[in-house]
Amino acid sequence: MRIALAGNPNSGKTTMYNLLTGSNEHVGNWAGVTVDKRESTLKKNYCATAIEEVVAVDLPGAYSMSPFTSEESITSGYVKHENPDAIINIVDATNLSRSLFFTTQLLELGIPVVVALNKSDITDKKETKIDVAKLSEALGCPVVATVSTNERGIAEVAAKAIEAKGKKQVAPYHQGEINLHDKNEVEKADRKRFEFVNKIVSQVETRKVLTKTRNTQDKIDAVLANKWLGIPIFAVVMWLVFDISQSKLGPFLADILVGWIETFQGYVAEMVSGASPFLQALLVDGIIGGVGAVVGFLPLVMVMYFLIALLEDCGYMARVSVVMDPIFKRVGLSGKSIIPMVIGTGCAIPGVMACRTIRNERERRTTAMLTPFMPCGAKLPVIALFAGAFFSDASWVGTLMYFVGILLIVLSSLLILKITGHKYRKSFFIMELPEYKIPSLKRAVISMFSRAKAYIIKAGTIILVCNAAVQIMQSFNWQLQLVPEGMEHTSILASIASPFAVLLIPLGFGAWQLAAAAITGFIAKENVVGTIAVVYGLTNFINVDDLVLTGGANTVATTMGLTSVAALAYLMFNLYTPPCFAAIGAMNSEIKDKKWLLGGVGLQFAAGYTVAFLVYQIGTLITTGSVGQGFLPGLVVVLAIAAFIIRLIMKENKRFDEEYSLGNKSVA
Repeated sequence: MRIALAGNPNSGKTTMYNLLTGSNEHVGNWAGVTVDKRESTLKKNYCATAIEEVVAVDLPGAYSMSPFTSEESITSGYVKHENPDAIINIVDATNLSRSLFFTTQLLELGIPVVVALNKSDITDKKETKIDVAKLSEALGCPVVATVSTNERGIAEVAAKAIEAKGKKQVAPYHQGEINLHDKNEVEKADRKRFEFVNKIVSQVETRKVLTKTRNTQDKIDAVLANKWLGIPIFAVVMWLVFDISQSKLGPFLADILVGWIETFQGYVAEMVSGASPFLQALLVDGIIGGVGAVVGFLPLVMVMYFLIALLEDCGYMARVSVVMDPIFKRVGLSGKSIIPMVIGTGCAIPGVMACRTIRNERERRTTAMLTPFMPCGAKLPVIALFAGAFFSDASWVGTLMYFVGILLIVLSSLLILKITGHKYRKSFFIMELPEYKIPSLKRAVISMFSRAKAYIIKAGTIILVCNAAVQIMQSFNWQLQLVPEGMEHTSILASIASPFAVLLIPLGFGAWQLAAAAITGFIAKENVVGTIAVVYGLTNFINVDDLVLTGGANTVATTMGLTSVAALAYLMFNLYTPPCFAAIGAMNSEIKDKKWLLGGVGLQFAAGYTVAFLVYQIGTLITTGSVGQGFLPGLVVVLAIAAFIIRLIMKENKRFDEEYSLGNKSVA
């Protein structure tokens, strides 16, 4: 038996799905989090009355069965063509009139429907009363008051959905056959639905506070979503997030974890003390040391994830979309593009996938191309390492990386707008702002641990294999002879990385070790930290004796031989060049055009190289009074990039002008 969960965005659908199935799918107090269908079997305590296995299917949020966006197409297509045995329609009790329009469309399909009147606890607080029995009678289907955050009514909803299998759902009114290709007929049918919904709402709902009344939520929005105050407030919020995760609580917890890793590393070193030096180095330094260096930053990442989850759940992140909308409209995007970018701060892959909520094709492709500029969770260890080693763990480093990412998105979007020839057009961004609420600590903890689990799995698989490969390539030359200590520059790894290192001299980091770390970062960005640990023999990044992220000695900075300006350039190079291969695969899936994909990857390389060049050369000029090494060759590369872009803009604009002229001639 299959039960489909369908409802408007931000109705609590995925939260209910997680309760019913025991899954840990990502939820957010805003629209656009679910962009594809997911399915899992119901927990035994919810399907005790069933005689067969019951599978719940979580569908993307939709406002109508007439799809407007690609994720609405998934919902509409599944319900119409996959024939689920029952539908649990999650209805937002705080916005009954809007939610029931979608309900009326589901009731016309003939599939049994059970309405879960969700967020009932919020309506109780607002002293809004909904007559559940009368609503059930009017709709002709079971209606259950639910609160998906505390399991109220969830068991009853599941039981009624199982009981409904095999029954024929009858629509509460006769709609008749509609020609979907006839706009007038469709509009007439929609008006009839709205009239029916408004009639029901007037009969079953009693509100003490009218929607038009200005309440506390509106007053808070007047500040947080203000066009002048919104961005400074967002900057302060992000600074606090980084200060807590990278300077305060995160390092304190990291010290404890690193102590355990060091103890384990020392224990293994004693166990293999009689083995060959190569095997000792491979196991102790390459595998345990490299992976341990990445895992050592896990507490910082977890605290960051926890705080971001709280911001999402309380409703603040939706306001960020509203604040950024006017800016993004001017560069060919909209506030809806912010949703993938904020999701991308956790991981670029779901962030890129969330772009399918954007209807405009050019805007969707542009957003998918630019979303990886936002530093994701995999880049946090890199930020934490360089902030701690070169900037005394200053919180402004992480905050700056996020706002530089936003600046690159704005500038790159303008560039794409010029290349594609699209002019600025007035558009409207409509988004339902969720109610402010006290965030759920339970959900934030679950979100934190689920992301931490993915982080650990990556560290134990991809990063482990990569660090082992780095250690092996650093230990042997091309004749498969062991490289003597101090002669690592003759190794396989050095010979592969050295040609790339030459290209990086104008950026301030022309060492083959740093080039190797940047290359492995394209497999997984955490590899930058792991590879640095292996090639420099530095595994105790957070230990008090080597590098205390709360201040003190910086053995890492001394060993790597970078100035603070070069370190900042290297950090930005790794953050703003193309993301990991998996994220590029997600870009390919969402963009669906090889030309756009290659253009996106090329733009990311150009942006990362140019930003690193400018930071290093200008920073060196300011701090020393002269430009850095490799200035002229680097300037040639940057100017070549600029010339290529200008030529591309001129070529595309000429093509558009020719097409426009031909079009006018044909009309004449």
